[in-house]
Amino acid sequence: MSYDPSPSYPYRPPDPPPSSDPYTYDTYPWAPQEAPEPTGRRPHRHAALGHHSDLRLLRSAYRRQRRVATLTALGYFVLFLILSAFAPSFMTSTVTDGLPTGLLLALVQVPVTWLAIALYEQTARRRVDPIADRIRKHAELDAKREGAR
Repeated sequence: MSYDPSPSYPYRPPDPPPSSDPYTYDTYPWAPQEAPEPTGRRPHRHAALGHHSDLRLLRSAYRRQRRVATLTALGYFVLFLILSAFAPSFMTSTVTDGLPTGLLLALVQVPVTWLAIALYEQTARRRVDPIADRIRKHAELDAKREGAR
């Protein structure tokens, strides 16, 4: 559709105001506009928190922590199941008078679960928590820097 300047069409759209207003549109209002460059701001001396390498370290340390604890508990349980299915003579043999090996291994599952919990807490304190604390300190410093601007 084009604009017809003839008198038969009396309405003429207003001309856009010639200003340096950043919200004045040269194109359609929904078209993406270039963001104005910040003036008087110092560039960041370190990467933003979302792109920080410590986040990758934290994710990998937490992933390793989950694997160690899960494989400890599930690994023992799977071993118990495999021995029950494929070594019934071993599971029915007695360790002491009247205590079969299968019952002893079943009772040992509770301490193995406690061991998995202890490993989870130990790896959290030794590997995961220091990285999380460092990220938290960086985030607090970034927040203070942004607040001071």
